[in-house]
Amino acid sequence: MFNKDKVKLGIAPIGWTNDDMPALGGENTFEQCISEMALAGFTGSEVGNKYPKDTKVLKEALDLRGMRIASKWFSSFLATKPYEETEAEFLKELDYLSAMGADRINVSEQSHSVQGNEDLSIYDCKVHFTDEEWDKMCDGLNRLGKIAKDRGFKLCFHHHMGTGVQTIEETERLMDNTDPELVFLCYDTGHFTFSEEDPMHILKKYPERIGHVHLKDVRPEVRKQAAEGKWSFLKAVREGVFTVPGDGCVDFDSVFAALDEMNYEGWLLVEAEQDPAKANPFKYAKMARAYIAEKTGL
Repeated sequence: MFNKDKVKLGIAPIGWTNDDMPALGGENTFEQCISEMALAGFTGSEVGNKYPKDTKVLKEALDLRGMRIASKWFSSFLATKPYEETEAEFLKELDYLSAMGADRINVSEQSHSVQGNEDLSIYDCKVHFTDEEWDKMCDGLNRLGKIAKDRGFKLCFHHHMGTGVQTIEETERLMDNTDPELVFLCYDTGHFTFSEEDPMHILKKYPERIGHVHLKDVRPEVRKQAAEGKWSFLKAVREGVFTVPGDGCVDFDSVFAALDEMNYEGWLLVEAEQDPAKANPFKYAKMARAYIAEKTGL
């Protein structure tokens, strides 16, 4: 299905150690994480909280295992803070990623976000940006996207539960009000599905804007409990709303077919945060790798 020279397969460390809840997987070391990624058959990774800050140390550890860095999360606050503050931090992240040979950066707008607050429901407390905040965010993304492009990167915006850009409607507004040459999408099957949206809609409408792909599945019974209980995002994660591709309700046959049809080039990155005490990360990484091989030939 996919061209192996143009589509690469990676996995995020968030199944081993959780960035938002460090106690989840606190016992798992960086070395164990990347070793098991490689043993499971992946060649790329995103950056987790236990990864060395020294790029030489990180690169040596990854090289030993035939691994590389695909991308990294970046929290922006364009809607609520002076642009210059976000730009300064953005430049530091680009320097780090450049040293690692990456060419994608995943930007998530965290102004008023409740995704990291265990006490706030993503149903009752989700942010809705004002028109002024939308304008500031979109203008800032264009400016950051130009910086990224000039340095050989694609800025890939990550829609996310509990933020101001979660739904299909919000994602469309962002896409329609940013420069298609400068701002791309970090397309996440799990977040659209958790939000009870059709993950195929964006693939069909903006095929040229897909810059990076996060593959995660959703357990519908847990999603139903989350909605009925009006849970926080972190409670939903702890209770197992997300899982690896092939273990939930997402129609990955259609997703893979659409990506193939649009000649997608870049990373397919398994990013399925779970409690590693309940879902052994090595076991689930192998499950994901086998499923993707079966469905795509990668």
